[in-house]
Amino acid sequence: MYDRREKKRIQHKWTKLVEHIAQEPLDERQMPRKLTVYLSAPPADGLVAARDHFKEYVQPILVAAALDWDAIEGRREGDVRAGLAERIRALRKKRGEPCAEPLEPDAQDMLEETRQRVGIQGWDGPSGDVVIGRHTWKEYVRGMHEGWLGPLDPPKSLEDPVVPVASTPEVTSDIPVPPSPPTADDGGAYPDASKPEEAEKPKEEETKPKKKKQPPPFNTTADYTDSQISPNCPRALGPSTIVPFPHLLGFWNFPIRMYRFLNRRQLADEIGRQTAAAVLATYRPYQAPGESAATGDEEPFEGPQWEQVGILRVDESEWHKTARERKEDDESERVWLDDMVIDPRIGERMRRFALDADAEERARHVPSEDSKSWFKSLWPRKEQKAAWEGLSEDVQ
Repeated sequence: MYDRREKKRIQHKWTKLVEHIAQEPLDERQMPRKLTVYLSAPPADGLVAARDHFKEYVQPILVAAALDWDAIEGRREGDVRAGLAERIRALRKKRGEPCAEPLEPDAQDMLEETRQRVGIQGWDGPSGDVVIGRHTWKEYVRGMHEGWLGPLDPPKSLEDPVVPVASTPEVTSDIPVPPSPPTADDGGAYPDASKPEEAEKPKEEETKPKKKKQPPPFNTTADYTDSQISPNCPRALGPSTIVPFPHLLGFWNFPIRMYRFLNRRQLADEIGRQTAAAVLATYRPYQAPGESAATGDEEPFEGPQWEQVGILRVDESEWHKTARERKEDDESERVWLDDMVIDPRIGERMRRFALDADAEERARHVPSEDSKSWFKSLWPRKEQKAAWEGLSEDVQ
């Protein structure tokens, strides 16, 4: 009860910090700002856990600011990487980069053309991305590199090879071959020359939808140094923030899970700070190797690697063993298991949402809810009490 009350109080603090954005006027000829939320199923679990985490901690702050968002979900490892890379490649094709396969217009493109014809402009400021979990963050960074450094057309090694079908030579002979007696397999035992099951089976296969295959990556981390960055890549990419998503499984980890369940107020405070920074659109560059962070409450970052590599790295030790072990015969790319590689041309363009000192000071002085409101709700109001006492004993 104490943790739940403190969690609501903390979320109330961050929602009060951003609720003034919902009152700001918006031009009727301009689209509102829209965030992009990236979430994927945690290792050895389903997508429902990631959705519930978003709805419990992130969504209340976005709703308080009346901010719209678009979600990109991944049900398995690599879906977020493939989706983000495909988005970037489509943007490059729209801006005129040559490619073998032209871009086919979809419903979203037709909607944007209609808005342009009627004079509706898009959002002119930074939109931003919210990434949930370390596993989604690794796919997000990998997809960013694949989209801006990789080719627009898939390499020839990734295309489906055409296997030639050997033709059966016709055998001619002067000796007549007597016809074989009809059997049940040939359909001779049935008057319609076909079984009912065999007639319905092709129809079921035609109506059954095919599962969408995940496209393989167009490049590898070893190709970064030899690749040329797209000329349409902006000097400053859209800012992003990573939301912690601790997800621990296993019976023997039950004491740790109980402790975290009773201390969700700490997680709500950290997620509220990151989400509020994304809503307020205050950001800074990611720190390069050897630099130290210059923000207020953040720990100083000093090391030989980029800041993107070390964010929530400790969460990898809590993943299920299936996401931390590689089979001997598995030579495919494992984004969750492989080390994160940052190209300097992409790393220096990335931005991170972070609260400034003024926003932190305003968050400290946000008036909290009445701590006795929950206890007052247990007792009836004065009007209810008076009405109850005015009734006769028989009616009571």
